[in-house]
Amino acid sequence: MKKRSLKIRPYARLLTMLGEQLIKNERIALIELLKNSYDADATWVKVTFENFDVGFSVTESSRIIIEDDGCGMTTEVIEKHWLNPATPEKKIRRKSKPRTNRGRILQGEKGIGRFAILKLGRVFRVITRPKKEQYEHVVSYDFSAYDDQFLSKDGVQKELFLSDLDAKVWDQPPEFIKEQSLNLNSRNRKRPIHGTRIEISNLKGTWSERKIKAVYHDIARLRSLFEEDQKQDFEVFVYNNQSCLPFQEDQTERLKILLEQRAVFSVTDGYFSVDERKIRFRLNGENLELSIDSPELTGLFSSREQNVDLSRIEHLECGPFSFGFYIFDLSPQAAPKHQLDDEDKRTLRAHRIYLYRDGIRVYPYGEPDDDWLRIDAYRGTISAGHFLSNDQVVGYVKISQAQNPYLTDKTNREGLIEHGDAALQFIGILKTILAYLRQKPYARYRLGLADKARYEQNVHKTDQVQTEFEQLKDALKHTPKIQAIAVKAEKSYKAERSYLKRRAETTEQLAGVGLSVESASHDIMAIMGKVFSTADSLLKDLLTGSSLDRKKISEDIQSVRGGLSFIQAQLKDIQVLFASSKQRRKKVKVEEAVEKVERIYRQALKTAKIDYYLEKHGSPLYVKTTDAVLLQLLINLFDNAIYWLRHVNKLKKEIRITLDGSLGTLVFSDNGPGISNEDRPYIFEPFYSGKGEEGRGLGLYIAKQLLERSDFAIDIADIKSERILAGANFVVNFFQEN
Repeated sequence: MKKRSLKIRPYARLLTMLGEQLIKNERIALIELLKNSYDADATWVKVTFENFDVGFSVTESSRIIIEDDGCGMTTEVIEKHWLNPATPEKKIRRKSKPRTNRGRILQGEKGIGRFAILKLGRVFRVITRPKKEQYEHVVSYDFSAYDDQFLSKDGVQKELFLSDLDAKVWDQPPEFIKEQSLNLNSRNRKRPIHGTRIEISNLKGTWSERKIKAVYHDIARLRSLFEEDQKQDFEVFVYNNQSCLPFQEDQTERLKILLEQRAVFSVTDGYFSVDERKIRFRLNGENLELSIDSPELTGLFSSREQNVDLSRIEHLECGPFSFGFYIFDLSPQAAPKHQLDDEDKRTLRAHRIYLYRDGIRVYPYGEPDDDWLRIDAYRGTISAGHFLSNDQVVGYVKISQAQNPYLTDKTNREGLIEHGDAALQFIGILKTILAYLRQKPYARYRLGLADKARYEQNVHKTDQVQTEFEQLKDALKHTPKIQAIAVKAEKSYKAERSYLKRRAETTEQLAGVGLSVESASHDIMAIMGKVFSTADSLLKDLLTGSSLDRKKISEDIQSVRGGLSFIQAQLKDIQVLFASSKQRRKKVKVEEAVEKVERIYRQALKTAKIDYYLEKHGSPLYVKTTDAVLLQLLINLFDNAIYWLRHVNKLKKEIRITLDGSLGTLVFSDNGPGISNEDRPYIFEPFYSGKGEEGRGLGLYIAKQLLERSDFAIDIADIKSERILAGANFVVNFFQEN
């Protein structure tokens, strides 16, 4: 058969898809047109909502007019580029001359932003005049005769192709773009003889005062809200007929006051260096530097739910970027200087973390309902305690086209394209920074507010309430009736205290069960899989009547029995953690407890390639306690050590336990990253953890509480003679009587 060549003919509905369907809403459509004015080096843009009814209801004569003092368009630009969708004109200019005459980085490149007009209305007229030209150039589109899908005209079904559409173009003496005085928000300006005016009518959609206010806020955030010295060379004014609408000033000013006066932490001058793989920033004025490869960060978070482990990627695609964050405390317990009222909280919730490319905002990042870093999703599905909520962080991230070529906008202007792994890496690094801020500086701040809780703990430990009851009864000894009430209150207090103490102890004791079950369950499930496979094979042989091999059957049964024996041993070790085995204190050989926990973690040690050693000095170490107390202690120490050793790049990884019966001590050490000086005061505090989604911040706290109830103690090894390996070293003193 004869081959033929066919031309690709796009349907006219392509324009509808570019404008009506690709642009999310009218607000984004307006921003797209404002970006065109920015690229045209305009110093001001005036957006006028003309002939709208009360409450901004659309009438037949309603129009939206967008006027600027930009460079305007020549006839050649109109004919060769403006009328042609997906023109590469700006993309070519960005490569040859990326900056405008005012030094701005060109924002557009896809050649479709102008068709955002079709999201706003069916009829529009563009009047433009470049510098040093005598006439205005006019482009007129009227799509009111077509249906929304451009498949028919005036109700008559017809195949319409893009080439079937006509735009009227003509020149005229200056009518709009000529020298004249302008009053923009009470400021007199002289209108230059260049610029562009877009008139949009036969409007689509609905408008309201609330939507207009949202447009105002969008405009206020088009450029960074966080730079005091930013040049005011691009201003946007929104009018209702002849009246300038003053929505934005109050909210912007209120936000700046909150950033300056109410933030718990200000993270400024932030920068991520790709070449050095380091994060630098100032935290409340103090310089900090972090490596994305350090266990301090890899142990917190590494985009694992996105299958991006930053520490294992040699060459990052995302490029360098700068950032700044302001972190607030929304809780009633906030320190007085950081407390917020309801109006303050509403202001903060209207802002999130904004993304700016070359000084211009990338939408919709920063919108109140946008979760582009997937923080709310993470907090809801994994752990709320590992990230600051979106409501309590306001900030910015800055990228550039030159340094972040793979972080590009989606065609629909709804965020970044997932180009390779660049976007995932970018988001992963930002989430790592935010995880660090939440789990280190912010956690320390919250612990610093715990004076009241510490006072309550001291009241409990020193029997202060009991002492005060005695003082109260003594003071009331001459008023028997009131004294009797005090005595009754004392009895009720003691009963409630005893009940709550038992509940707290039970809860703390059960917390370690989860760790042991989690560790042992992987091995148990693996062995069970082998047992089932062997049993199924044996059953198949028996049912099919095939010749039976007694030796093979014997080997299979022995294999099943061995697997069940392993499972029994694992469950038996876990069982002693439950309440039924915890009540009676007895003389326990510490070495046996160590061996039980080592068996639970044996497979995990093997998988992580960690060498384990047990050393004994002096007489055997016995202590009077319960099995559960020792198992809880050791489970938490093993679990922490294995976790951190997984996050260090060492050829030889070690855990070493030293028992000394003469001194009554157990030293647990590893050669992991160790404990930083900043973390040392907090590691035994509840809910303080550096382990990301795998940490609860309760393990060491519970271990310490259980030991103290038996008059034992655990602490970090400080003196050189107590330290065995280079990482974390814990010393447990049992103070036992032999």
